[in-house]
Amino acid sequence: MTIPHGTIMGGLSTLPDLDQGLRAYRDTLGLELVEQGELAADLAESWGTPANAGSRYAVLRPQSGAPCWFRLVEQPSHPDFRPTRTYGWAAFETTVEDVWHWPDALPEDLFEIVGPPKVLENIEPAFIPMQALGPGREMIYLNQVLGQMPGTDLPRAASPVDKIFIVVLATPDRERSIAWYVDNLGLTRGSDYTLPYSMINDAFDMPPETQTTITMVQQERMPIVEVDDYPERATVRARHEDHLSPGNALVTLAVKSIDDCKLDWITLPATREGALYDGRRAATAIGDGGELVEVVEVG
Repeated sequence: MTIPHGTIMGGLSTLPDLDQGLRAYRDTLGLELVEQGELAADLAESWGTPANAGSRYAVLRPQSGAPCWFRLVEQPSHPDFRPTRTYGWAAFETTVEDVWHWPDALPEDLFEIVGPPKVLENIEPAFIPMQALGPGREMIYLNQVLGQMPGTDLPRAASPVDKIFIVVLATPDRERSIAWYVDNLGLTRGSDYTLPYSMINDAFDMPPETQTTITMVQQERMPIVEVDDYPERATVRARHEDHLSPGNALVTLAVKSIDDCKLDWITLPATREGALYDGRRAATAIGDGGELVEVVEVG
């Protein structure tokens, strides 16, 4: 299977109870469990999170077989973490077959619906989004694609819950973060959109009509990173020392060549085995918004 440069190969979320996470992602969302165990020390070191060595983890994949892996890592919750109020990875957007199925299908002890399905304003109705918090307070969007947008191809789901097709980044400087992905990973700047963003407005108690500008970073017509303007009240995400960030913690992107990436790696690129890596070279860097960005070389 050919994996294009820039493909979102995975989103990693942290949560306090891995068994609860499996009930959410495997038993409820229908993802397939492909690997579980304890994190190797060298992998945790590569993320700059040595305290996660030995943490229980699981890797899941959509039934469609798309090259996208959902990783769950168990670690203590942080008392100061509030979703959608801090810089870093804010959400993972998945494509689903039927968004209207999910409001009644998500158990309240596993998910909190924070945005029921609705048609977006101010942009083409290419998809219907829905937002929920999972058992680690990570944000996951369940989006049903209806059509395409100018300059961007949105993937239709081939299983009830399919791949992550956009990752949402909260950053203190949208333009600088866009440049980070363009200059260092060879991606391209897509369109800007200005719209009332209910997730941000609700999180910061702003009027519902408050407008937010977002920019898509993409590879040709494939969307990848949605970079969002955040209010000045946003802060750096609190986390336990030497641990992953709470919630949406790390994103893995495919690159044609690690050697072509102009980045300062946390540790030197290394060949890794197991689900997602499959004997490929991988390395991790810290983005301009403080986010962890892991890349996997796909040739």
